[in-house]
Amino acid sequence: MQRIWPKPIEGSWTEHYPELGTDPISFEDSVSPEFYELEGEAIFKRAWLNVGRIEDLSRNGSYFTKEIDIAKASVLVVRGLDGQIRAFHNVCRHRGNKLVWNDYPRVEVKGACRQFTCKYHGWRYNLEGDLTFVQQEEEFFDLDKDASSLASVHCDVWNGFIFINLDAEPPQTLREFLGPMITALDDYPFGRITERYDFVGDNNSNWKLFADAFQEYYHVPSLHPQQVPSAVRDPNAGFVCAYFQCDGPHRLVSTAGARRWTQPPESMYPIERATRSGLVGPWESPDLGELPAGVNPGGVEPWGISNFQIFPNIEILIYGGWYLHYRYWPTSPSSHRFEATLAFQPARSVRERVEHEVATVVFKEFALQDAGMLGGTQAALETGVVKEFPLSDQEVLVRHFHRIVGDWVADHRRATMEIVL
Repeated sequence: MQRIWPKPIEGSWTEHYPELGTDPISFEDSVSPEFYELEGEAIFKRAWLNVGRIEDLSRNGSYFTKEIDIAKASVLVVRGLDGQIRAFHNVCRHRGNKLVWNDYPRVEVKGACRQFTCKYHGWRYNLEGDLTFVQQEEEFFDLDKDASSLASVHCDVWNGFIFINLDAEPPQTLREFLGPMITALDDYPFGRITERYDFVGDNNSNWKLFADAFQEYYHVPSLHPQQVPSAVRDPNAGFVCAYFQCDGPHRLVSTAGARRWTQPPESMYPIERATRSGLVGPWESPDLGELPAGVNPGGVEPWGISNFQIFPNIEILIYGGWYLHYRYWPTSPSSHRFEATLAFQPARSVRERVEHEVATVVFKEFALQDAGMLGGTQAALETGVVKEFPLSDQEVLVRHFHRIVGDWVADHRRATMEIVL
């Protein structure tokens, strides 16, 4: 389902998206076990999901696995000897054993090989998924090896980001699904920003609640007061984003940003000033040249960050010379796995490497501040005492996100009922 939302020109952001309304919203979708199960079927088994980048498959024969709990799926992603990236269900076609795993079958793994061999009975598959060897094959009855290849998963790559789709017949290609707001980043040089710092954490909140935290900056003065100038810490000063946009199921928020070194010393840690790096990355990243207009579609000046939120669970935050990447993987109605990557242009000196390390450490601290708040949100929502919650104009993307999730689930319910009838 693709909706094109109008681009606001003036006035309230929310009022320019009339389908969203302005009433208080419910967060029942973040506590209901029944709704969680429907999300797996309606969203995570139907939408295009980003599972990695081409740097994760750096050479022919390299692979990684991805566990998608909410969709009850384990996926094997591999770069074949022909250089093509493919994806398969991580299931042996003989007796259903998980094909690729090490000591613990639910722990993701990566590596490189020329073939995959099942640990249980030794069936082998090449990197194209074809069954190439069956132990004691003569004992089987009319076994058709050509029909016993690994079950394939739709796989495509956009700008170095590897996406899969678990639907047997996705209604849209990846590019159609991404739509014009995201594909406006076609010319952004992600491929030159390859020095990565990855981390993963398990959070005791519904996956949507963490995503909500990065859709608005209304919380910054209260939750992150030590990283903002004293003028912004004033409750009456406010912290206002410069631009919001919705395109189909996807969202964008851009902020203005003064140069970090112009900020007062009390709004940063001493290590940030010493290394000239911190929460917003290195103060002077190598020049990438002219950036595509899609990076800052609102023409914000001075521009700071653009956060592209690709439905359902992916965010790409572009800071100009470097970027952040988040994924939220649901593991239960009240928990999810949070993946984050900071990506920089490869360091040319020890100093630049230190700048990247400092930016990563400072970012982690502030991500933990957001993450630490969410257990309280989840616990309070689960009491069910309050049923509806008001949203400000700056929280328009929160409103949009929960509306789209609800629309996908409602569409799935209707389609399921039609099949039954």
